[in-house]
Amino acid sequence: MGAVVPQVGGPAVDGGDFRRALGHFCTGVTVVTAAGDGGPVGFACQSFSALSLDPPLVLFCPGRASRTWPLIERAGHFCVNVLSAEQREVSAVFGRRGEDKFANLTWAPAPSGAPILDGALTWLDCEVDNVLDGGDHHIVVGRVHTLGEPADEDPLLFYKGAYTGITHPTTPARYWPEDFLTGTPEDWL
Repeated sequence: MGAVVPQVGGPAVDGGDFRRALGHFCTGVTVVTAAGDGGPVGFACQSFSALSLDPPLVLFCPGRASRTWPLIERAGHFCVNVLSAEQREVSAVFGRRGEDKFANLTWAPAPSGAPILDGALTWLDCEVDNVLDGGDHHIVVGRVHTLGEPADEDPLLFYKGAYTGITHPTTPARYWPEDFLTGTPEDWL
């Protein structure tokens, strides 16, 4: 017997249950930065995704209550810094409110002027292309203009409310049957 599928328009989904269910989806951790009017700004963001290869687009979803997002929106450009497994404290700093997040960090400006954080696995320098309504969040679409060279290190991951990492198996695993794959990995985006 299969899983019970609720009818559309059924009972409302509980917010706590929704958060717990989505916690089982492992995400990478990024820091979105910009050159704000008063200096560099940024926030930790795990709601980041590739959107399109042609044109090159990404998206991230800042909360409507974010104090940093309006500063990034006003700048019109941003840099997505993909964090390495060694950057847990960087994520924690950018996830907190009310402190100078750049005080103890080394960074360099991307072509847009947005900060590229030292130690990031890679970075994407983007222009704000569109901002859509996403309930209690905004959906920000960014057009990618410049890419950083990827580092050969492990990513910082978030799963079930905690940081986690990659376990490297001693033998490669085969995840997909041959007939499932239609095209190349580049087509999977």
